[in-house]
Parts: sequence; C-alpha cells; structure tokens
Amino acid sequence: MTRFIKFTIIWISQNLAIPFWTIGHIHLMTSIYEDITEIIASLGMNFLVALGFWLDWKQNKKNE
Repeated sequence: MTRFIKFTIIWISQNLAIPFWTIGHIHLMTSIYEDITEIIASLGMNFLVALGFWLDWKQNKKNE
C-alpha cells in the first residue's frame, strides 16, 4: 500500500505541477487571500507537488 501511495503522489506531482503553479501564480496576481480555505488549499497543492518531486528524486537516485 505504501508503494501505491508513493506512486500516486509522484504521478500527481508530475502531471499537475505545471497547472497548479501556473494557475496558482495567476490566481495570486489577481486576488487577495482573505479566506483561510484558499490559503490552505494553495499550500496543500504546492506541498503535494514538492513531496512528489522529492520522492521521485529519491527513487531515481536509488536506481542510478
């Protein structure tokens, strides 16, 4: 089960990193964060992408 969760996090981070960051940066430029829900969602998405990047890096480092 742990391997599946790692695979899912890596897959999400690889496939959604550009949309998360592109839309997130556009959203940051056009709105003011006053709602704590938006802040938590933004941090969560960025954390998920960063975690997937780190897990994939560890996996590739081990394969070399």
